[in-house]
Amino acid sequence: METKGYAKAKALDATFAALADPTRRAILARLALGEATVGELAEPFSMSQPAISKHLKVLERAGLIVRGREAQRRPSRLHPAPLAAASKWLEDYRRFWESSFALLDNLLDGLSSKSKGTNPCTTRKASGSRRPRSAKLK
Repeated sequence: METKGYAKAKALDATFAALADPTRRAILARLALGEATVGELAEPFSMSQPAISKHLKVLERAGLIVRGREAQRRPSRLHPAPLAAASKWLEDYRRFWESSFALLDNLLDGLSSKSKGTNPCTTRKASGSRRPRSAKLK
């Protein structure tokens, strides 16, 4: 029995696996303009219609496209829900990293402001007894 989280993770894996191929990304970009048949999708590529059909099957299994049937035509159209889920997943990580970088920036700013105006060669040691040799007065 699959849990909801596991099913979401599998769907996300399928989405990213489908998006890993540049041909499939180009097909999705074309379908974002409107539905198209296999022949129409194959036109800009130097590959056969059966090869394009294989790419379409991967996209369909990932839920990124829906294939219809209109008499002799089998148009494909974009199904954006898996892209929205992938975008949300990426957005969550973007927020995490931005927050982490902001904390690091604050830490570095704090360290930088503490060291401004102090020259390690002219500051006294904690005991205050004498200056380091490299900082002798001229």
